[in-house]
Amino acid sequence: MLRSATFAAGHQLTLLEGGAQFFPALIAAVDSAQKEVRLETYIFHFDAQGLEVAQALERAAQRGVPVYVVVDGVGTPLVPPEWQRRWTASGVRWHQYAPLGHLGLLIPGRWRRLHRKLCVVDGRWAFCGGINIVDDWLDPHHGALQVARLDYAVRVEGPLVAQCQLAMEQFWARLETTRQLEQLHWQEVRKSWPALGLFPSRAGTPTDATAVTTGSFAALVLRDNVRNRTRIERAYLKAIGEARQHIVLANAYFLPGARLRRALKHAVRRGVRVQVVVQGRYEYFIQYHASRPVFSELVNAGVEIHEYTPGFLHAKVAVVDGVWATVGSSNLDPLSLLLAREANVVVHDAAFAGRLHAALCALIQTSTRALDRAADAKRPWRQRLRDRLAFGFMRVLLFFSGSRY
Repeated sequence: MLRSATFAAGHQLTLLEGGAQFFPALIAAVDSAQKEVRLETYIFHFDAQGLEVAQALERAAQRGVPVYVVVDGVGTPLVPPEWQRRWTASGVRWHQYAPLGHLGLLIPGRWRRLHRKLCVVDGRWAFCGGINIVDDWLDPHHGALQVARLDYAVRVEGPLVAQCQLAMEQFWARLETTRQLEQLHWQEVRKSWPALGLFPSRAGTPTDATAVTTGSFAALVLRDNVRNRTRIERAYLKAIGEARQHIVLANAYFLPGARLRRALKHAVRRGVRVQVVVQGRYEYFIQYHASRPVFSELVNAGVEIHEYTPGFLHAKVAVVDGVWATVGSSNLDPLSLLLAREANVVVHDAAFAGRLHAALCALIQTSTRALDRAADAKRPWRQRLRDRLAFGFMRVLLFFSGSRY
């Protein structure tokens, strides 16, 4: 069920721009919960808006609603002791996915992270996107921001919600199983296996989810390191390959592999206008410099690269021909496409795609600078050297992780 990207009708979709729209919608849904809340996020920062989400989860659990939370061990290295106590006292159940331990990221296997941002409430609403549980005006590494972080999410009602819930139930069951196995001596594993609960107790779909035949077409596309390794990349490749007029991408960490680069260049040769919005401000050495050779290659092929400069870009969205759209957690870079658990919602709907397209076009016109081919060619050799060193270092890291890009 979860391997296919089959589109289903009957969805009501709401585009949420930034935390100013996302957090009120999320908190309102959690505060109305009567049956269950499940939340997965890379970063859960217990300050400002993140604190409001933590309190909403606490309130739901105090009402007797089952609440399940999973955070990533790199994005959220520590849940504050106060909130560990409060969540435990109220009944919130939570896991930290793959804590780093003493050797940290020196072990390549630990580079595989939980990066998806999902929430399902009562089997009625699903939230998916790039927005972590962290205030738009704060950054764990950079402190207070002068401009709110730019990001998107989507709120979904319809059949896709059941798929989100099933995926989250299965992931939670695996985490529970792993924790129980770690507490067992090896000789006890075989006899205890049937009681470990490898799969969720219910078949998968919420009892109040009903199939409808009207509304937007949408699909949940997951990426993991088992059966769904390339699904998000293939969804992009298919949409780009079928484009006939216009492709607009906004991606915070844009470092596409060879197949995606070829697809974008082929689209340009077919007469498709391709616009890509990327992070224009320096954030991390590898992310910033390793992407520059790729930008140069694409600009020389006719792809328009627009650097977002007012603040930090964190979006992972795209629109193709004003009909196909995606909103999710996956960057178009090696970490997302090869190593991380990701989740995107893909939509076939002119109204939703039109809203996102209009937002991205306004962003390009008002808040970006175009990467100029002539200026790029005149950059100092020291900058070019840093770019090549960063790109080469990234390739070496991927080699040690067992991945090709």
